[in-house]
Amino acid sequence: MTAPSLQELQQRAKNIRRSIITSTTEAGSGHPTSSLSGVEIAVALYFGGFLRHDAKNPHWPQRDRFILSKGHAAPLLYAVLAEAGYFPKEELNTLRKLDSPLEGHPNMRRLPGVEASTGSLGQGLSLGIGHALAARLDNYPSRVYVLMGDGEIEEGQVWEAAMAAHKYKLDNLVGVVDQNNYQQTGPTSEVMDMKPLVPRWQSFGWFAQEINGHDLNEVLAALKKAQETKGRPSAIVARTIKGYPIQGLLPDPDYHGKALPKDLAQKALAAIG
Repeated sequence: MTAPSLQELQQRAKNIRRSIITSTTEAGSGHPTSSLSGVEIAVALYFGGFLRHDAKNPHWPQRDRFILSKGHAAPLLYAVLAEAGYFPKEELNTLRKLDSPLEGHPNMRRLPGVEASTGSLGQGLSLGIGHALAARLDNYPSRVYVLMGDGEIEEGQVWEAAMAAHKYKLDNLVGVVDQNNYQQTGPTSEVMDMKPLVPRWQSFGWFAQEINGHDLNEVLAALKKAQETKGRPSAIVARTIKGYPIQGLLPDPDYHGKALPKDLAQKALAAIG
């Protein structure tokens, strides 16, 4: 299989951003800005040759797993799954509507491609450990990727999971922190400042890297290093911007949990191109 070009991945990112904005504006609710900050990470995984998955066989036992621990960013996951062919893109406009499988937070019982029902923050890394251990027991080559928010890693369960992952030497587990510096109630630096994050993960025995989370070259290189790391889990701290690349259009840098009104959505779509 030919590796995609950087231009192809960038176009995927644009498609996904447009889907995030249009689906949440159509729904009139959701978390578009929290979704936008994680786009390059998801694009690199699903389309950059790292996540082994099959939209035609979503329950393939030896697949890799992507767990969206920051489950409120469900519009990101749904846009990626639609882009990857798990369901028609037209269904994105049913987000948060009655009887739609595209619920406000991911529900693994209703939508193929969703690996975990998330939204209660802090639990995704623990779920990822379960998948990573199961793959080891089954002697499968499966890798597990968990995307966390920098607000949710204030949860103690995350660090209990970090200790367990090191204890069991889970080198098939990668935790990615979407460090966009904001959470529901304000800047993370004011709510609970966890920086510097790389030394914190290292102190728990993880291999840790810090990157520009909107630079696809850096994201791809970091995922490659994590793939090559043996004997311990890997953490990637991705510096991102909430609402990227439309943050300049937003009335508040912590524009959280609100869909863009139609006039602002049109400006955002034009800015994305």
